[in-house]
Amino acid sequence: MSHEADLREQICLLAKSMFDRGLTMGSSGNISARLDDGRLLVTPTGSCFGRLDPARLSLFDAGGAHIGGDKPTKEMPLHQAFYDTRATGAVVHLHSCHATALSLLPDTDPDDMLPPLTAYGVMKLGKVKMLPYFMPGDPAMGEAVRGLAGKRSAVVLAHHGPVVAGKDVEAACYAMEELEETAKLTLMTRGMGARTLGDAQIRQLVQTFGVEWED
Repeated sequence: MSHEADLREQICLLAKSMFDRGLTMGSSGNISARLDDGRLLVTPTGSCFGRLDPARLSLFDAGGAHIGGDKPTKEMPLHQAFYDTRATGAVVHLHSCHATALSLLPDTDPDDMLPPLTAYGVMKLGKVKMLPYFMPGDPAMGEAVRGLAGKRSAVVLAHHGPVVAGKDVEAACYAMEELEETAKLTLMTRGMGARTLGDAQIRQLVQTFGVEWED
């Protein structure tokens, strides 16, 4: 089986896993992944993560032109902004419940949405930026990501949902799941005086695992 065929199958397998566990619903969410030659495979618009067909994934050439498969997600400017500003192999966007809920609360810090509750939340995500509300499909979402100059691998669109970039589609999906679980923990412990990791513990994780972490 070719690398492209493998990647098509992997996208659909990971998407179905997230759908089956309630991380996304209906026809929400999208995934893109880069092939070795710079082409992109992208989930089609209006498609359900639980029923993706590997043969029908949208295909873009290295120049960003749609060259095959079904009509792509309308969030392509959002995905492309990550590829243009980071060394990214895949991008995952969901409408997951807890991360979106956290974006609605007035005391959520837009520059650092998730408190450092767990080691893996720090290791897989770094600091998570909350971006303002944009209408779905608005190219301004991509411009907002470009404005970060590649400094964040994970963002949450207010009133919409999280977006995570990773070195490959598996890493991006796992980081997305870590984001949603950390958001869930944040909501579960909100107002309860939860202990967070200390500065020294965070520095140790950042230095040991090469985490992107802005002071």
